[in-house]
Amino acid sequence: MAGLSLRGEKMSFGKMNTIIEIKDGVLVKDSEGFSNKEESLILRTRGYKEERHGSRKWANMAAFTKANASFQIRKIPNVMIVPGMMIYCDDGAYKILSVEGISHLYIELAAEKIEKAKA
Repeated sequence: MAGLSLRGEKMSFGKMNTIIEIKDGVLVKDSEGFSNKEESLILRTRGYKEERHGSRKWANMAAFTKANASFQIRKIPNVMIVPGMMIYCDDGAYKILSVEGISHLYIELAAEKIEKAKA
């Protein structure tokens, strides 16, 4: 569906050029009974990524969220994406803060970039 409007912008497969992985933390017990948190891959897909900038959309969001990136991806049947999951792309890691459905084809993920701690 090339040309579907997402928040006033035209969305097409050409704009969805960022490969992203969405992962969720899962507690796994080892053979000695200790629990360790490991990440489980939920979804690997292409998406549209937008960094925070001076647009009207970001001005409206500024008061409500600490998100500094937005991802739009196609909705995948039977795949549940919730706040707290992580997004990984070539640009770094992001924590999902909110998930919003846009029409019946796409979802928008507002996310905060996770900066690596300096040693």
